[in-house]
Formats: sequence, C-alpha cells, structure tokens
Amino acid sequence: MTEGLAHTYTLEDRVLLVQEGNRQLQNDLLTSYQPFIAKTVSEVCKRYIDPTYDDEYSIGLFAFNEAILKYSPGRGSSFLSFANLVVKRKIIDYIRQTKKHSHTMSFHEVFEEEEQMENPLEVVVACEQYRRRQDTLFLREELNDFTLKLKPFKISLQGLKKTAPKHKDARESAVRNARILFGDPVLHAYVCKKKRLPIQALSKKVAVSKKTLERNRKFILAVFIVLNEDYLYLQDYLKGIGTQAKKDDFRHVPSPQLYRLVGVSL
Repeated sequence: MTEGLAHTYTLEDRVLLVQEGNRQLQNDLLTSYQPFIAKTVSEVCKRYIDPTYDDEYSIGLFAFNEAILKYSPGRGSSFLSFANLVVKRKIIDYIRQTKKHSHTMSFHEVFEEEEQMENPLEVVVACEQYRRRQDTLFLREELNDFTLKLKPFKISLQGLKKTAPKHKDARESAVRNARILFGDPVLHAYVCKKKRLPIQALSKKVAVSKKTLERNRKFILAVFIVLNEDYLYLQDYLKGIGTQAKKDDFRHVPSPQLYRLVGVSL
C-alpha cells in the first residue's frame, strides 16, 4: 500500500497522512529518507556521517521525524526544505550543547593529536576561529533561504535595507508589532495565505498608526517570516527585542550583523 502511495501522493500529502496516524507510512518515510538525513547532517558536521556509529545521525533521524509531525503546508515551504532546516538546527543545537559540557573539540580534520598536545593555546584559538567560520556558513545558508522566503511577499533584501526603520525605538516597535501579528492565529493565517500585511486589522491590535504600519510593512513582514521559520541564527538575533521583558532581563544582545543585513546602524 505504501508503495502505491508514493506514486499517487506527493511527499507533502504523505507527511499529512502520517500526521493523521499512519504509522506504517511514518516508518517508511524514516527509512527511505535515511540518505537525505545523513547528507544533511554531513553538511553541518563537514565530514562523513556513519548512520551506525555517529550520534549526530541519531539526532538527525529524530529531527526528521519531528519535521514530519510538525510540517504545515501553510508555511509555504516544501517538506524537504522544512526538514532540512529542522535537522540542521537540531544538529547545531547538539554541537553547541556538546561544547558547553566539554573544553575539548575534536576537529581531527584540522589538527593532528600530537599538535593539540604541544600547542594547547593555539588549538583553543584555532578552534574558536573554526567555530566562527562554521557559524558564518550556517548563517549564510539561513540568509539564502530567508531571501527565497521573501520573494512571495514581493520583498528583496535590497528593498528591505531601504525601508527598514533607522532608529532603535522604531525597530523595536516594528519587531513588537511583528510578534503581535505572528501570535494572532487569524492574522497569522492571513499573512501565510495572502502574503501581505493586514494593516487595517493589525492597526486595531497595536499602538501605532496605519501610516506607521505601512511605512514599516516590509520590515514587519520580514520579521514575521523569521519568526515563522526554523532559523536558529536569525531568531537568536531577535531574542529580547519587541517583548515585554525589561532591558536588564535580556540574555541575548542582538548581533550587529542582523542590522547590517537590513542596512541600519545601532
């Protein structure tokens, strides 16, 4: 039966059938997409992943299963694009957690063991540089996907840079409005379906005028997209902005890189 489903249903349709309780199909998807999982995990780890021995593969498998259960066609992404982001995000989280609990880093492809023993300080510095390069690569990948997600809204990065709020208070207000938009089920569904900002309806829920919403329309929609997707790095930049938390409570200081992305200064 599942072989027939593969020919008559799209992958997205089969994922929805799993969400309705088809456990056999769920098992089939997890089995048939093992190469995809291994490839995705390998792209993050920058090395060959052995499904039998590597813990990262197990993390990727669980993440793929999570993607199956959480996928929503309303987001506008294909399932594999969504799964790719979920798996990579989980692997990055795993790597970060591993680093927190260990002072050593195993970059065997970069350093020989004896070199690590002889030059511990150099290795620490080199590993930190390696981590930053990896973070930059992952961020670039998120930005590429983010650029694609902007297109249905008829927004480009260049246009976003021109229209983004220039002052800090205005940016925080726009992010706050985007959070309200994202958190309202009716408005959220409208944006996902219509790919535009419901200015009239949103103006009744926020403390700014329709004119201000229109002026910041592209920026608000861009933040909405970041909140709506599984972007590990871009969402990190928004932590603490546009919330009710006090400034002293902020754990994360937004990186200037996000503001440089949209062409504004701090």
